[in-house]
Amino acid sequence: MPLRTLALIGMFFASTTICLGWDGFDNETGASVEIGKGNLVRSGQTIEIYDHGSGEYRDVDVQSIQRSGGSVEVEVYDSESGEYRTLEMDD
Repeated sequence: MPLRTLALIGMFFASTTICLGWDGFDNETGASVEIGKGNLVRSGQTIEIYDHGSGEYRDVDVQSIQRSGGSVEVEVYDSESGEYRTLEMDD
């Protein structure tokens, strides 16, 4: 296999790991959500999530974070909708 082909394959796999985020779901709606890599998930921070249920990116404010068994509950406030949401993320 030529060196160029190996380099392209390596770049493909490297780019797929960069795109990965933190997966979970919205406790109320059951919709899958993703917190993109690079977001600092801490109380008081604004983060961007992708809501697979609505097909939209949303900016939300982190209210609290609690570890619960094999998952992490992240309570956020969505100022656009005026709603608090609890996201259960994979640990």
